[in-house]
Amino acid sequence: MTDTLLAGFNDTTLDSQRAFRAALDALSRPGRIVTMPDLLPDAAPQPLMPATAALALALFDYETPVWLDEAADTPAVRDWLRFHCGSPLVSDKAQARFALLAGTPETLSGFDAGTDAYPDRSATLIRQVESLSDGPAYRLSGPGIAQEETLKINALHAGFDSDWQKNAKLFPRGLDLFLVAGHQLAGLPRTTRIDRMEG
Repeated sequence: MTDTLLAGFNDTTLDSQRAFRAALDALSRPGRIVTMPDLLPDAAPQPLMPATAALALALFDYETPVWLDEAADTPAVRDWLRFHCGSPLVSDKAQARFALLAGTPETLSGFDAGTDAYPDRSATLIRQVESLSDGPAYRLSGPGIAQEETLKINALHAGFDSDWQKNAKLFPRGLDLFLVAGHQLAGLPRTTRIDRMEG
């Protein structure tokens, strides 16, 4: 099957560092849209977007169990992740350290939020959305944001607002979230407060 696999990074070390810096930039400046460098010589395996694939290559490894939603759970994606990342793929959300959400928006329930002793062992979700410049507007505040940021997010699940408020109350436990649209990404760490704007 490896002869049909799409390529990963051209330069595994340098490109992984570039993708990791983009991810770190997004999480350290919540709500700011970051453009992921075009690091893949081939297209990402469908339905993964370019930034999603780059995040996977930079963040996943053999010690990070990954959960795929129904849309992302294809033979092409599974083979690509196993070959390039070595990640174990799990069917139980609670066992995942990362989750790829490419289809119908998922709630935040069921994922591991870590423990008070080990909050860093929580899951990080990578949620593909239609756009980061169109759709309902959210006001963001919290660490890493000088005053406030505004982010427009298209295609989040209906109960996202209340789900995220519940997630924030778990601190220092809680989930971290990357939103991806094409080559763009935005980070929402668990410390970020989100308020939906009217209009």
